[in-house]
Amino acid sequence: MGFEDRVVRRSGMKPLAGKKVLFVVCQKDFRDEELTHPREEVTAAGAETFVAARDNSPAKGMYGLTVQPDLPVRDARAADYDAVVAVGGRATPDWLWTDGDLHRLLREAKAGGKVVGGICLSGATLAIAGVLPGVRATCFTTEASRKEMEKGGAVFVDQPVVVSGTIVTANGPPAAREFGKALVGVLSGGK
Repeated sequence: MGFEDRVVRRSGMKPLAGKKVLFVVCQKDFRDEELTHPREEVTAAGAETFVAARDNSPAKGMYGLTVQPDLPVRDARAADYDAVVAVGGRATPDWLWTDGDLHRLLREAKAGGKVVGGICLSGATLAIAGVLPGVRATCFTTEASRKEMEKGGAVFVDQPVVVSGTIVTANGPPAAREFGKALVGVLSGGK
């Protein structure tokens, strides 16, 4: 246990205290555990979390989870957050792959040195947004997602979770918890 770990344990401080993480979901048919598991991990580490979607109406997950977005994506500014994370799900190609406001937000986040995350089909969302040229990354593998990763210049890695500097990607629901832990690691200064 290092000095920092002892200080955190003694003081009760959580490693992400004061950090803000924005999760972006499809308005309909996002993958429930790809939001809940990473959100639980960053919250347990002390981060404050927010959810954005195309609009402020309740967003519905594939398996029944309903979340009330805190704001529409068009109003989000990367400077207000320490991380911007795109959540996957079967509707990702229809909602997030085509969302210019999200793509702008992801580019702003990367340019600002923020943590950028994408899980499942949203690995390809990052590629479409233009934040993955030359970056090792993963995603849920379909013909369309692999094509988008290629077009976006990503270096595809067939692993559950890939951390490349401040970019964290995961390949789907079974990796959601590990993805959340990787976000915590990068946000707290580890890799």
